[in-house]
Amino acid sequence: MQGLYSVLISIVFNLSVSSCAQEAQTKLALPSDLQDGDGIATFAGGCFWCTEAVFERVKGVKDVYSGYTGGKEDNPTYSQVSYGRTTHAEAIQIIYDPNVISYQELLDIFFISHYPTQVNGQGPDRGAQYRAVVFYHNSEQKNAAESIIRSLEESGKFSEKIATTVEAYDKFWMAEDYHQDYYELNPGNPYIIQVAIPKVKKLKKYFPQKIKDKYKAEK
Repeated sequence: MQGLYSVLISIVFNLSVSSCAQEAQTKLALPSDLQDGDGIATFAGGCFWCTEAVFERVKGVKDVYSGYTGGKEDNPTYSQVSYGRTTHAEAIQIIYDPNVISYQELLDIFFISHYPTQVNGQGPDRGAQYRAVVFYHNSEQKNAAESIIRSLEESGKFSEKIATTVEAYDKFWMAEDYHQDYYELNPGNPYIIQVAIPKVKKLKKYFPQKIKDKYKAEK
């Protein structure tokens, strides 16, 4: 990153870290609103502000939570994860209605919402904490994720190897409260404007039929 954009991102990052120091530790938990029949999906695709915003707009998605997973440390905090001081990745956990949207459809959306050939990073966010991963909860999810990666590699669409990995889900640590719904609550944030909004627009371009009614009119 260079120039004004680089400066803005640096300011936003530093402010976030400063705020994080005042937050309580993260907690290990499944969402309290998980009900019988609900599906659960866990993806890491760079900054969780972006991926949360994308999936919040998808029909059939009941809720999305930002957090940390894929690492061995307990009670990770944003300052630790964002500085690469843990083995965790920023991630989201999706609660969805399988009668409205399938796991395969969620995968399709995930793979257009991130750069699957970028190693240890997404866009301007660099480091293993921003790596792209499908964390599967069962064998069906594992097979679906591996299948879509094979299809992308065989399609010739990308000149580089797919870097997104498929790993077994273990624990999900909820991120600090101020990260939840960050896109909605901070529309003027430079990072949201420069990085997150384009991802939401990409979702609407490729999956207009999957957008919840309340978000169809937003610009």
